[in-house]
Amino acid sequence: MDVDTGAGRGADRRKPGAADRRGLRAGLAVATVAAITTAAGAFVLGGQAAAAPTTLRAGAEAAGRYFGVAVGQGDLGNGTATNVAGSQFDMVTPENEMKWDTVEPNNGQFNFGPGDAIVNFATSHNERVRGHNLVWHSQLPGWVSSLSGSQVKSAMEAHITGEVSHYKGKIYAWDVVNEPFNEDGSFRQDVFYNAFGGGAQYIGDAIRTAHAADPDAKLYINDYNIEGTGSKSNAMYSLAQTLLAQGVPLSGIGFESHFIVGQIPSSLQANMQRFANLGLDVAITELDDRMPTPASSSNLQQQATDDANVVKACLAIARCPGVTQWNISDADSWVPGTFPGQGAATMFDTNYQPKPAFTAVLNALNGASVPPSSTSSSSQGANTVTVTNPGSQSGTVGTAIAGVQVLASDSASGQTLTYSASGLPAGLSISGGSGLISGTPTTAGTFPVTVTVTDTTGASGTAAFTWTISGGGSSGACHVQYDKTSEWPGGFTANVTVTNTGTNAITGWTTGFTFPGDQKITNAWNATTTQTGQTVAAANAPYNATIAPGANTSFGFQGTYATNDTNPTAFTLNGTPCS
Repeated sequence: MDVDTGAGRGADRRKPGAADRRGLRAGLAVATVAAITTAAGAFVLGGQAAAAPTTLRAGAEAAGRYFGVAVGQGDLGNGTATNVAGSQFDMVTPENEMKWDTVEPNNGQFNFGPGDAIVNFATSHNERVRGHNLVWHSQLPGWVSSLSGSQVKSAMEAHITGEVSHYKGKIYAWDVVNEPFNEDGSFRQDVFYNAFGGGAQYIGDAIRTAHAADPDAKLYINDYNIEGTGSKSNAMYSLAQTLLAQGVPLSGIGFESHFIVGQIPSSLQANMQRFANLGLDVAITELDDRMPTPASSSNLQQQATDDANVVKACLAIARCPGVTQWNISDADSWVPGTFPGQGAATMFDTNYQPKPAFTAVLNALNGASVPPSSTSSSSQGANTVTVTNPGSQSGTVGTAIAGVQVLASDSASGQTLTYSASGLPAGLSISGGSGLISGTPTTAGTFPVTVTVTDTTGASGTAAFTWTISGGGSSGACHVQYDKTSEWPGGFTANVTVTNTGTNAITGWTTGFTFPGDQKITNAWNATTTQTGQTVAAANAPYNATIAPGANTSFGFQGTYATNDTNPTAFTLNGTPCS
Protein backbone atom coordinates (compact mmCIF):
# COMPACT_ATOMS: atom_id res chain seq x y z
CA MET A 1 0.00 0.00 0.00
CA ASP A 2 1.42 3.21 -1.14
CA VAL A 3 0.01 6.44 0.05
CA ASP A 4 1.35 9.46 1.86
CA THR A 5 0.79 9.54 5.60
CA GLY A 6 -1.03 12.85 5.33
CA ALA A 7 -3.69 11.52 2.97
CA GLY A 8 -7.34 11.78 3.91
CA ARG A 9 -8.34 8.12 3.64
CA GLY A 10 -5.08 6.25 3.56
CA ALA A 11 -1.36 6.39 4.02
CA ASP A 12 1.55 4.14 3.13
CA ARG A 13 5.10 3.64 4.04
CA ARG A 14 7.03 0.42 4.52
CA LYS A 15 5.04 -1.66 7.00
CA PRO A 16 6.50 -1.00 10.50
CA GLY A 17 6.98 -3.86 12.92
CA ALA A 18 4.42 -6.18 11.37
CA ALA A 19 6.24 -9.31 12.46
CA ASP A 20 6.32 -8.07 16.06
CA ARG A 21 2.61 -7.28 16.02
CA ARG A 22 1.77 -10.57 14.46
CA GLY A 23 3.45 -12.80 17.07
CA LEU A 24 1.71 -16.08 17.63
CA ARG A 25 -1.79 -14.71 18.04
CA ALA A 26 -3.26 -17.18 15.61
CA GLY A 27 -4.21 -20.74 16.41
CA LEU A 28 -3.40 -23.76 14.35
CA ALA A 29 -3.83 -23.23 10.61
CA VAL A 30 -6.25 -26.11 10.31
CA ALA A 31 -8.43 -24.66 13.05
CA THR A 32 -8.46 -21.30 11.30
CA VAL A 33 -9.63 -22.81 8.03
CA ALA A 34 -12.34 -24.69 9.86
CA ALA A 35 -13.50 -21.47 11.52
CA ILE A 36 -13.51 -19.66 8.19
CA THR A 37 -15.59 -22.39 6.62
CA THR A 38 -18.07 -22.29 9.49
CA ALA A 39 -18.37 -18.51 9.38
CA ALA A 40 -19.05 -18.63 5.66
CA GLY A 41 -22.06 -20.80 6.29
CA ALA A 42 -20.68 -24.05 4.87
CA PHE A 43 -22.15 -27.23 6.30
CA VAL A 44 -22.05 -30.96 5.68
CA LEU A 45 -25.25 -32.95 5.72
CA GLY A 46 -25.25 -36.63 4.88
CA GLY A 47 -21.79 -36.24 3.34
CA GLN A 48 -23.03 -33.54 0.90
CA ALA A 49 -21.37 -30.07 1.01
CA ALA A 50 -23.38 -26.93 0.36
CA ALA A 51 -23.20 -25.75 -3.24
CA ALA A 52 -22.42 -22.09 -2.54
CA PRO A 53 -18.70 -21.18 -2.56
CA THR A 54 -17.23 -20.87 0.92
CA THR A 55 -14.01 -19.01 0.12
CA LEU A 56 -13.46 -15.56 -1.32
CA ARG A 57 -11.50 -16.96 -4.24
CA ALA A 58 -14.20 -19.49 -5.14
CA GLY A 59 -16.95 -16.88 -4.84
CA ALA A 60 -15.01 -14.40 -6.97
CA GLU A 61 -14.16 -16.98 -9.61
CA ALA A 62 -17.80 -18.04 -9.83
CA ALA A 63 -18.62 -14.39 -10.50
CA GLY A 64 -15.90 -14.10 -13.16
CA ARG A 65 -13.61 -12.01 -10.94
CA TYR A 66 -10.55 -12.50 -8.75
CA PHE A 67 -10.10 -11.76 -5.05
CA GLY A 68 -6.54 -10.85 -4.13
CA VAL A 69 -4.42 -10.06 -1.10
CA ALA A 70 -1.17 -8.22 -0.34
CA VAL A 71 1.51 -10.56 1.02
CA GLY A 72 4.89 -9.54 2.43
CA GLN A 73 8.02 -11.63 2.78
CA GLY A 74 7.57 -11.59 6.56
CA ASP A 75 4.19 -13.29 6.16
CA LEU A 76 5.78 -16.34 4.51
CA GLY A 77 7.15 -17.54 7.86
CA ASN A 78 3.70 -17.54 9.50
CA GLY A 79 1.88 -20.77 8.68
CA THR A 80 -1.53 -19.47 9.74
CA ALA A 81 -1.17 -16.33 7.64
CA THR A 82 -0.03 -18.22 4.56
CA ASN A 83 -2.81 -20.77 4.99
CA VAL A 84 -5.40 -17.99 4.87
CA ALA A 85 -3.62 -16.23 2.01
CA GLY A 86 -3.31 -19.45 0.03
CA SER A 87 -6.82 -20.76 0.57
CA GLN A 88 -8.95 -17.61 0.53
CA PHE A 89 -7.41 -15.63 -2.34
CA ASP A 90 -6.43 -16.24 -5.96
CA MET A 91 -4.32 -13.13 -6.69
CA VAL A 92 -1.26 -11.92 -4.75
CA THR A 93 0.30 -8.45 -4.64
CA PRO A 94 3.79 -8.19 -3.10
CA GLU A 95 3.66 -5.62 -0.33
CA ASN A 96 7.19 -4.19 -0.70
CA GLU A 97 9.19 -6.85 -2.49
CA MET A 98 8.93 -5.42 -6.02
CA LYS A 99 9.41 -1.76 -5.14
CA TRP A 100 12.48 0.07 -6.41
CA ASP A 101 14.41 0.26 -3.12
CA THR A 102 14.19 -3.53 -2.77
CA VAL A 103 14.72 -4.54 -6.38
CA GLU A 104 17.49 -2.08 -7.34
CA PRO A 105 19.05 -0.62 -4.19
CA ASN A 106 22.17 0.33 -6.16
CA ASN A 107 22.37 1.53 -9.74
CA GLY A 108 22.28 -1.48 -12.04
CA GLN A 109 22.41 -4.04 -9.21
CA PHE A 110 19.14 -5.98 -9.10
CA ASN A 111 17.90 -8.05 -6.17
CA PHE A 112 14.96 -10.25 -7.20
CA GLY A 113 15.13 -12.66 -4.24
CA PRO A 114 12.30 -11.16 -2.14
CA GLY A 115 10.01 -10.75 -5.15
CA ASP A 116 10.78 -14.25 -6.35
CA ALA A 117 9.75 -15.61 -2.95
CA ILE A 118 6.31 -13.99 -3.28
CA VAL A 119 5.92 -15.27 -6.86
CA ASN A 120 6.88 -18.78 -5.76
CA PHE A 121 4.32 -18.68 -2.96
CA ALA A 122 1.61 -17.55 -5.36
CA THR A 123 2.53 -20.18 -7.93
CA SER A 124 2.49 -22.96 -5.34
CA HIS A 125 -1.08 -21.95 -4.41
CA ASN A 126 -2.31 -21.57 -7.99
CA GLU A 127 -2.54 -17.79 -7.61
CA ARG A 128 -1.66 -15.06 -10.08
CA VAL A 129 0.45 -11.99 -9.25
CA ARG A 130 -0.08 -8.25 -9.59
CA GLY A 131 3.31 -6.56 -9.82
CA HIS A 132 3.61 -3.57 -7.50
CA ASN A 133 5.19 -1.19 -8.43
CA LEU A 134 7.68 0.12 -11.01
CA VAL A 135 7.73 3.93 -10.76
CA TRP A 136 6.86 5.70 -7.51
CA HIS A 137 8.09 8.83 -5.77
CA SER A 138 8.42 6.96 -2.46
CA GLN A 139 10.60 4.04 -1.34
CA LEU A 140 13.07 5.24 -3.93
CA PRO A 141 16.82 4.73 -3.27
CA GLY A 142 18.79 7.93 -2.89
CA TRP A 143 20.99 7.28 -5.90
CA VAL A 144 18.06 7.93 -8.25
CA SER A 145 17.47 11.46 -6.98
CA SER A 146 21.18 12.28 -7.32
CA LEU A 147 21.11 11.72 -11.11
CA SER A 148 20.72 14.39 -13.78
CA GLY A 149 17.49 14.64 -15.75
CA SER A 150 18.69 12.59 -18.72
CA GLN A 151 20.23 10.03 -16.37
CA VAL A 152 16.93 9.68 -14.47
CA LYS A 153 15.14 8.93 -17.74
CA SER A 154 17.68 6.25 -18.65
CA ALA A 155 17.64 4.81 -15.14
CA MET A 156 13.83 4.63 -15.10
CA GLU A 157 13.70 2.84 -18.43
CA ALA A 158 16.50 0.45 -17.44
CA HIS A 159 14.79 -0.32 -14.11
CA ILE A 160 11.45 -1.04 -15.76
CA THR A 161 13.02 -3.14 -18.50
CA GLY A 162 15.13 -5.13 -16.04
CA GLU A 163 12.32 -5.89 -13.59
CA VAL A 164 9.55 -6.55 -16.10
CA SER A 165 11.83 -8.74 -18.23
CA HIS A 166 12.80 -10.80 -15.17
CA TYR A 167 9.15 -11.52 -14.38
CA LYS A 168 7.92 -11.77 -17.97
CA GLY A 169 5.11 -14.31 -18.23
CA LYS A 170 4.70 -14.48 -14.43
CA ILE A 171 2.84 -11.22 -13.78
CA TYR A 172 -0.84 -10.69 -14.58
CA ALA A 173 -0.65 -6.90 -14.29
CA TRP A 174 1.81 -4.20 -13.25
CA ASP A 175 1.16 -1.01 -11.32
CA VAL A 176 3.55 0.80 -13.67
CA VAL A 177 3.16 4.29 -12.22
CA ASN A 178 2.03 4.68 -8.64
CA GLU A 179 0.37 7.73 -7.10
CA PRO A 180 1.26 10.42 -9.66
CA PHE A 181 -1.17 13.07 -8.32
CA ASN A 182 -1.42 15.47 -5.41
CA GLU A 183 -4.79 15.82 -3.67
CA ASP A 184 -5.76 18.84 -5.78
CA GLY A 185 -5.25 16.91 -9.01
CA SER A 186 -1.88 18.47 -9.89
CA PHE A 187 1.03 16.18 -10.75
CA ARG A 188 3.52 15.35 -8.02
CA GLN A 189 6.69 17.16 -9.07
CA ASP A 190 8.96 14.24 -8.25
CA VAL A 191 12.27 13.24 -9.82
CA PHE A 192 10.57 11.55 -12.78
CA TYR A 193 8.18 14.42 -13.49
CA ASN A 194 11.07 16.87 -13.45
CA ALA A 195 13.36 14.70 -15.57
CA PHE A 196 10.82 14.62 -18.39
CA GLY A 197 9.95 18.31 -18.20
CA GLY A 198 6.64 17.88 -16.42
CA GLY A 199 3.21 16.65 -17.45
CA ALA A 200 2.26 13.12 -18.40
CA GLN A 201 5.32 12.44 -20.53
CA TYR A 202 7.15 10.25 -18.00
CA ILE A 203 4.00 8.21 -17.42
CA GLY A 204 3.56 7.46 -21.11
CA ASP A 205 7.24 6.58 -21.43
CA ALA A 206 7.09 4.25 -18.42
CA ILE A 207 4.05 2.39 -19.77
CA ARG A 208 5.55 2.06 -23.25
CA THR A 209 8.78 0.72 -21.72
CA ALA A 210 6.91 -1.88 -19.63
CA HIS A 211 4.87 -2.96 -22.65
CA ALA A 212 8.03 -3.49 -24.69
CA ALA A 213 9.43 -5.73 -21.96
CA ASP A 214 6.23 -7.82 -21.55
CA PRO A 215 3.53 -7.19 -24.17
CA ASP A 216 1.12 -9.61 -22.45
CA ALA A 217 1.02 -7.97 -19.01
CA LYS A 218 -1.77 -5.52 -18.19
CA LEU A 219 -0.41 -2.08 -17.35
CA TYR A 220 -2.04 0.14 -14.70
CA ILE A 221 -1.76 3.54 -13.10
CA ASN A 222 -2.58 3.23 -9.40
CA ASP A 223 -3.61 5.92 -6.90
CA TYR A 224 -5.61 6.62 -3.73
CA ASN A 225 -8.48 9.04 -3.09
CA ILE A 226 -9.64 8.69 -6.69
CA GLU A 227 -12.49 6.33 -5.79
CA GLY A 228 -15.18 9.03 -5.83
CA THR A 229 -15.62 11.95 -8.21
CA GLY A 230 -13.49 14.98 -7.42
CA SER A 231 -10.47 16.97 -8.55
CA LYS A 232 -8.05 14.08 -8.14
CA SER A 233 -10.19 11.50 -9.95
CA ASN A 234 -10.96 14.06 -12.65
CA ALA A 235 -7.22 14.59 -13.13
CA MET A 236 -6.73 10.83 -13.45
CA TYR A 237 -9.57 10.66 -15.97
CA SER A 238 -8.02 13.45 -18.06
CA LEU A 239 -4.64 11.72 -17.87
CA ALA A 240 -6.17 8.46 -19.09
CA GLN A 241 -7.85 10.25 -21.99
CA THR A 242 -4.57 11.95 -22.95
CA LEU A 243 -2.54 8.74 -22.83
CA LEU A 244 -5.09 6.77 -24.84
CA ALA A 245 -5.25 9.54 -27.46
CA GLN A 246 -1.46 9.26 -27.77
CA GLY A 247 -1.66 5.50 -28.31
CA VAL A 248 -0.04 4.65 -24.96
CA PRO A 249 -0.84 0.97 -24.13
CA LEU A 250 -2.57 1.75 -20.84
CA SER A 251 -4.70 -1.21 -19.68
CA GLY A 252 -6.36 -0.03 -16.51
CA ILE A 253 -6.68 2.20 -13.46
CA GLY A 254 -6.12 0.94 -9.93
CA PHE A 255 -8.37 2.39 -7.22
CA GLU A 256 -6.51 1.79 -3.96
CA SER A 257 -9.59 2.13 -1.73
CA HIS A 258 -8.13 2.81 1.71
CA PHE A 259 -11.37 3.74 3.43
CA ILE A 260 -12.71 4.77 6.84
CA VAL A 261 -15.87 3.00 8.04
CA GLY A 262 -19.01 4.72 6.87
CA GLN A 263 -17.19 6.87 4.33
CA ILE A 264 -17.37 4.91 1.07
CA PRO A 265 -17.96 7.49 -1.72
CA SER A 266 -21.51 7.34 -3.04
CA SER A 267 -20.12 7.96 -6.54
CA LEU A 268 -17.74 4.97 -6.44
CA GLN A 269 -19.52 2.85 -9.05
CA ALA A 270 -20.38 5.71 -11.40
CA ASN A 271 -16.83 7.05 -11.16
CA MET A 272 -15.25 3.69 -11.96
CA GLN A 273 -17.72 3.16 -14.78
CA ARG A 274 -16.62 6.33 -16.59
CA PHE A 275 -13.07 4.96 -16.72
CA ALA A 276 -14.40 1.61 -17.92
CA ASN A 277 -16.25 3.45 -20.68
CA LEU A 278 -12.85 4.55 -22.00
CA GLY A 279 -12.07 0.87 -22.58
CA LEU A 280 -9.96 0.50 -19.42
CA ASP A 281 -10.04 -2.14 -16.71
CA VAL A 282 -10.87 -0.74 -13.27
CA ALA A 283 -9.62 -2.71 -10.27
CA ILE A 284 -9.92 -2.27 -6.50
CA THR A 285 -6.24 -2.74 -5.67
CA GLU A 286 -5.66 -2.08 -1.93
CA LEU A 287 -8.95 -2.40 -0.06
CA ASP A 288 -9.14 -1.84 3.68
CA ASP A 289 -11.65 -0.04 5.89
CA ARG A 290 -10.22 1.28 9.15
CA MET A 291 -11.91 2.25 12.42
CA PRO A 292 -11.01 3.32 15.97
CA THR A 293 -9.73 0.44 18.10
CA PRO A 294 -10.79 -1.52 19.98
CA ALA A 295 -13.42 -2.14 17.32
CA SER A 296 -17.05 -1.70 18.31
CA SER A 297 -19.78 -4.04 17.15
CA SER A 298 -21.48 -1.23 15.23
CA ASN A 299 -18.28 -0.35 13.39
CA LEU A 300 -17.69 -3.99 12.48
CA GLN A 301 -21.20 -4.15 11.05
CA GLN A 302 -20.64 -0.91 9.14
CA GLN A 303 -17.39 -2.33 7.80
CA ALA A 304 -19.29 -5.38 6.59
CA THR A 305 -21.74 -3.12 4.75
CA ASP A 306 -18.90 -1.00 3.32
CA ASP A 307 -16.83 -3.91 2.01
CA ALA A 308 -19.88 -5.64 0.52
CA ASN A 309 -20.87 -2.45 -1.28
CA VAL A 310 -17.38 -2.06 -2.72
CA VAL A 311 -17.52 -5.63 -4.02
CA LYS A 312 -21.01 -5.07 -5.43
CA ALA A 313 -19.75 -2.00 -7.28
CA CYS A 314 -17.02 -4.10 -8.88
CA LEU A 315 -19.48 -6.84 -9.79
CA ALA A 316 -21.75 -4.28 -11.46
CA ILE A 317 -18.98 -3.12 -13.83
CA ALA A 318 -18.08 -5.53 -16.61
CA ARG A 319 -14.52 -4.21 -16.80
CA CYS A 320 -13.78 -4.58 -13.07
CA PRO A 321 -11.63 -7.74 -12.98
CA GLY A 322 -11.42 -8.02 -9.20
CA VAL A 323 -10.70 -6.76 -5.70
CA THR A 324 -7.51 -6.99 -3.63
CA GLN A 325 -7.44 -6.64 0.17
CA TRP A 326 -4.36 -4.92 1.57
CA ASN A 327 -2.75 -7.31 4.07
CA ILE A 328 -3.97 -10.72 5.10
CA SER A 329 -5.48 -9.83 8.47
CA ASP A 330 -5.66 -7.17 11.15
CA ALA A 331 -2.52 -8.75 12.63
CA ASP A 332 -0.51 -7.83 9.52
CA SER A 333 -2.19 -4.52 8.66
CA TRP A 334 -0.15 -1.37 8.04
CA VAL A 335 -2.90 0.82 9.55
CA PRO A 336 -2.06 0.82 13.31
CA GLY A 337 1.56 1.71 12.61
CA THR A 338 0.53 4.72 10.53
CA PHE A 339 -2.70 5.80 12.23
CA PRO A 340 -2.28 5.26 16.01
CA GLY A 341 -5.54 4.26 17.65
CA GLN A 342 -7.02 2.96 14.42
CA GLY A 343 -7.02 -0.46 12.77
CA ALA A 344 -9.24 -3.54 12.39
CA ALA A 345 -9.22 -2.69 8.68
CA THR A 346 -9.37 -6.15 7.04
CA MET A 347 -11.87 -9.00 6.87
CA PHE A 348 -9.86 -11.19 9.29
CA ASP A 349 -9.11 -10.31 12.91
CA THR A 350 -5.75 -10.49 14.71
CA ASN A 351 -6.28 -14.23 15.24
CA TYR A 352 -6.99 -14.72 11.52
CA GLN A 353 -10.63 -15.40 12.24
CA PRO A 354 -13.27 -14.13 9.76
CA LYS A 355 -15.13 -10.97 10.74
CA PRO A 356 -18.65 -9.87 9.71
CA ALA A 357 -17.11 -8.23 6.64
CA PHE A 358 -15.94 -11.63 5.40
CA THR A 359 -19.44 -13.08 5.52
CA ALA A 360 -20.97 -9.97 3.91
CA VAL A 361 -18.44 -9.99 1.07
CA LEU A 362 -18.84 -13.72 0.47
CA ASN A 363 -22.61 -13.28 0.36
CA ALA A 364 -22.17 -10.43 -2.14
CA LEU A 365 -19.98 -12.63 -4.34
CA ASN A 366 -22.41 -15.54 -4.16
CA GLY A 367 -25.25 -13.24 -5.16
CA ALA A 368 -23.36 -11.84 -8.16
CA SER A 369 -25.39 -10.98 -11.24
CA VAL A 370 -24.77 -9.64 -14.73
CA PRO A 371 -23.97 -5.89 -14.88
CA PRO A 372 -27.22 -3.89 -15.18
CA SER A 373 -28.49 -2.79 -18.59
CA SER A 374 -28.88 0.90 -19.53
CA THR A 375 -32.51 1.35 -18.54
CA SER A 376 -33.94 4.72 -17.60
CA SER A 377 -34.41 3.87 -13.93
CA SER A 378 -33.24 1.39 -11.35
CA SER A 379 -33.64 0.86 -7.66
CA GLN A 380 -31.72 -0.34 -4.64
CA GLY A 381 -33.81 -1.21 -1.65
CA ALA A 382 -37.06 0.77 -1.79
CA ASN A 383 -35.78 3.76 -3.81
CA THR A 384 -36.18 4.32 -7.55
CA VAL A 385 -34.28 7.02 -9.44
CA THR A 386 -35.84 8.10 -12.74
CA VAL A 387 -33.85 10.12 -15.27
CA THR A 388 -35.63 12.11 -17.99
CA ASN A 389 -33.91 11.55 -21.34
CA PRO A 390 -33.05 14.96 -22.89
CA GLY A 391 -33.08 13.49 -26.42
CA SER A 392 -30.45 13.75 -29.16
CA GLN A 393 -28.20 16.80 -28.97
CA SER A 394 -25.99 18.64 -31.45
CA GLY A 395 -23.29 21.29 -31.49
CA THR A 396 -20.31 22.72 -33.36
CA VAL A 397 -16.61 22.55 -32.57
CA GLY A 398 -15.49 25.81 -30.98
CA THR A 399 -19.01 27.05 -30.19
CA ALA A 400 -20.15 26.95 -26.57
CA ILE A 401 -23.42 25.09 -26.00
CA ALA A 402 -26.26 26.92 -24.30
CA GLY A 403 -26.39 24.22 -21.64
CA VAL A 404 -28.40 21.01 -21.46
CA GLN A 405 -30.25 20.32 -18.21
CA VAL A 406 -30.72 16.65 -17.31
CA LEU A 407 -33.68 16.18 -14.95
CA ALA A 408 -34.12 13.35 -12.46
CA SER A 409 -36.44 12.41 -9.62
CA ASP A 410 -36.32 10.02 -6.68
CA SER A 411 -39.16 7.93 -5.27
CA ALA A 412 -38.01 8.84 -1.75
CA SER A 413 -38.15 12.36 -0.40
CA GLY A 414 -35.12 14.16 1.00
CA GLN A 415 -32.57 12.42 -1.26
CA THR A 416 -29.51 14.23 -2.61
CA LEU A 417 -28.91 13.31 -6.25
CA THR A 418 -25.43 13.11 -7.77
CA TYR A 419 -24.99 13.34 -11.55
CA SER A 420 -22.21 11.85 -13.67
CA ALA A 421 -21.83 11.26 -17.40
CA SER A 422 -19.76 9.04 -19.67
CA GLY A 423 -19.10 9.56 -23.37
CA LEU A 424 -19.56 13.34 -23.41
CA PRO A 425 -17.91 15.13 -26.36
CA ALA A 426 -14.50 16.52 -25.44
CA GLY A 427 -14.85 19.97 -23.92
CA LEU A 428 -18.19 19.30 -22.24
CA SER A 429 -18.78 18.41 -18.60
CA ILE A 430 -21.70 17.79 -16.28
CA SER A 431 -22.31 19.41 -12.91
CA GLY A 432 -22.39 16.66 -10.30
CA GLY A 433 -24.84 18.62 -8.19
CA SER A 434 -27.30 19.97 -10.76
CA GLY A 435 -27.07 17.81 -13.89
CA LEU A 436 -26.35 20.82 -16.15
CA ILE A 437 -24.08 19.92 -19.09
CA SER A 438 -22.02 22.85 -20.39
CA GLY A 439 -18.80 23.71 -22.19
CA THR A 440 -17.35 24.19 -25.67
CA PRO A 441 -16.96 21.11 -27.90
CA THR A 442 -13.44 20.52 -29.23
CA THR A 443 -13.91 17.32 -31.26
CA ALA A 444 -16.23 16.54 -34.17
CA GLY A 445 -18.16 13.27 -34.29
CA THR A 446 -21.16 11.41 -32.90
CA PHE A 447 -20.90 10.49 -29.24
CA PRO A 448 -23.04 7.98 -27.29
CA VAL A 449 -23.65 9.62 -23.91
CA THR A 450 -24.91 7.98 -20.71
CA VAL A 451 -25.93 10.10 -17.71
CA THR A 452 -26.11 8.30 -14.38
CA VAL A 453 -27.92 9.78 -11.38
CA THR A 454 -27.34 8.27 -7.92
CA ASP A 455 -29.03 9.02 -4.61
CA THR A 456 -27.56 8.77 -1.11
CA THR A 457 -28.70 5.15 -0.68
CA GLY A 458 -26.83 4.05 -3.81
CA ALA A 459 -29.95 3.69 -5.95
CA SER A 460 -29.35 4.99 -9.47
CA GLY A 461 -30.97 5.58 -12.85
CA THR A 462 -29.59 6.31 -16.31
CA ALA A 463 -30.46 8.02 -19.58
CA ALA A 464 -28.66 7.30 -22.86
CA PHE A 465 -28.66 9.57 -25.91
CA THR A 466 -26.37 10.72 -28.74
CA TRP A 467 -24.58 14.00 -29.18
CA THR A 468 -23.44 15.02 -32.67
CA ILE A 469 -20.69 17.64 -33.02
CA SER A 470 -19.99 19.09 -36.47
CA GLY A 471 -16.63 20.38 -37.69
CA GLY A 472 -15.06 23.77 -37.16
CA GLY A 473 -16.62 25.69 -40.08
CA SER A 474 -14.74 28.28 -42.14
CA SER A 475 -11.89 28.75 -39.71
CA GLY A 476 -10.11 25.64 -41.01
CA ALA A 477 -10.09 21.94 -40.21
CA CYS A 478 -8.72 22.35 -36.72
CA HIS A 479 -9.64 23.58 -33.27
CA VAL A 480 -7.24 24.58 -30.51
CA GLN A 481 -8.19 24.77 -26.84
CA TYR A 482 -5.80 26.62 -24.47
CA ASP A 483 -6.25 25.89 -20.75
CA LYS A 484 -4.19 27.43 -17.97
CA THR A 485 -3.80 24.54 -15.52
CA SER A 486 -2.11 26.46 -12.70
CA GLU A 487 -0.80 29.94 -11.96
CA TRP A 488 1.25 31.54 -9.20
CA PRO A 489 3.04 34.89 -8.88
CA GLY A 490 5.50 34.97 -11.76
CA GLY A 491 4.74 31.51 -13.15
CA PHE A 492 2.14 29.26 -14.74
CA THR A 493 1.48 25.96 -16.51
CA ALA A 494 -0.82 25.47 -19.50
CA ASN A 495 -2.24 22.64 -21.60
CA VAL A 496 -3.07 23.00 -25.30
CA THR A 497 -5.41 20.53 -27.05
CA VAL A 498 -5.27 20.36 -30.84
CA THR A 499 -8.26 18.75 -32.59
CA ASN A 500 -8.48 17.64 -36.21
CA THR A 501 -11.99 18.69 -37.23
CA GLY A 502 -11.45 17.82 -40.89
CA THR A 503 -11.90 14.62 -42.85
CA ASN A 504 -8.23 13.85 -43.56
CA ALA A 505 -5.51 12.78 -41.17
CA ILE A 506 -2.92 15.39 -40.17
CA THR A 507 0.61 14.01 -40.40
CA GLY A 508 3.11 16.33 -38.81
CA TRP A 509 1.91 19.54 -37.19
CA THR A 510 3.07 22.85 -35.79
CA THR A 511 0.73 24.93 -33.67
CA GLY A 512 1.32 28.67 -33.67
CA PHE A 513 0.05 31.42 -31.38
CA THR A 514 1.04 34.74 -29.87
CA PHE A 515 1.05 35.51 -26.16
CA PRO A 516 -0.90 38.71 -25.37
CA GLY A 517 1.34 39.29 -22.33
CA ASP A 518 5.01 38.93 -21.41
CA GLN A 519 4.97 35.16 -20.93
CA LYS A 520 8.11 33.10 -21.58
CA ILE A 521 8.03 29.30 -21.94
CA THR A 522 10.71 27.60 -19.82
CA ASN A 523 10.01 23.93 -20.60
CA ALA A 524 7.45 21.90 -22.53
CA TRP A 525 6.21 18.33 -22.91
CA ASN A 526 4.63 16.39 -25.79
CA ALA A 527 5.90 19.10 -28.19
CA THR A 528 9.05 21.05 -29.06
CA THR A 529 8.51 24.77 -28.61
CA THR A 530 10.37 27.78 -30.00
CA GLN A 531 9.59 31.35 -29.02
CA THR A 532 10.53 34.64 -30.70
CA GLY A 533 9.27 37.57 -28.67
CA GLN A 534 5.63 36.83 -28.01
CA THR A 535 5.26 34.39 -30.94
CA VAL A 536 5.34 30.67 -30.19
CA ALA A 537 5.59 27.63 -32.48
CA ALA A 538 4.99 24.16 -30.98
CA ALA A 539 5.93 21.17 -33.18
CA ASN A 540 4.81 17.58 -32.66
CA ALA A 541 6.84 14.95 -30.85
CA PRO A 542 7.71 11.75 -32.79
CA TYR A 543 4.94 9.77 -31.08
CA ASN A 544 2.05 12.22 -31.64
CA ALA A 545 2.72 13.45 -35.18
CA THR A 546 -0.49 12.00 -36.64
CA ILE A 547 -3.94 13.28 -35.68
CA ALA A 548 -6.78 11.25 -37.18
CA PRO A 549 -10.02 12.94 -38.31
CA GLY A 550 -12.07 13.76 -35.20
CA ALA A 551 -9.13 12.95 -32.90
CA ASN A 552 -7.00 15.27 -30.80
CA THR A 553 -3.64 15.47 -29.14
CA SER A 554 -2.31 17.76 -26.45
CA PHE A 555 0.89 19.33 -25.25
CA GLY A 556 1.77 21.46 -22.28
CA PHE A 557 4.38 23.81 -20.94
CA GLN A 558 5.57 25.77 -17.94
CA GLY A 559 6.38 29.46 -18.17
CA THR A 560 7.13 32.69 -16.41
CA TYR A 561 5.64 36.19 -16.63
CA ALA A 562 6.25 39.58 -15.07
CA THR A 563 2.98 41.52 -15.35
CA ASN A 564 0.57 39.86 -17.81
CA ASP A 565 -0.45 36.20 -18.11
CA THR A 566 -3.49 36.66 -20.39
CA ASN A 567 -4.41 33.58 -22.46
CA PRO A 568 -3.77 33.65 -26.23
CA THR A 569 -6.95 33.48 -28.32
CA ALA A 570 -5.84 32.94 -31.95
CA PHE A 571 -4.11 29.77 -33.16
CA THR A 572 -2.86 28.24 -36.37
CA LEU A 573 -2.06 24.68 -37.38
CA ASN A 574 0.60 24.36 -40.06
CA GLY A 575 -0.09 27.98 -40.92
CA THR A 576 -3.88 27.62 -41.25
CA PRO A 577 -6.12 29.50 -38.78
CA CYS A 578 -8.04 27.27 -36.36
CA SER A 579 -11.31 27.84 -34.56
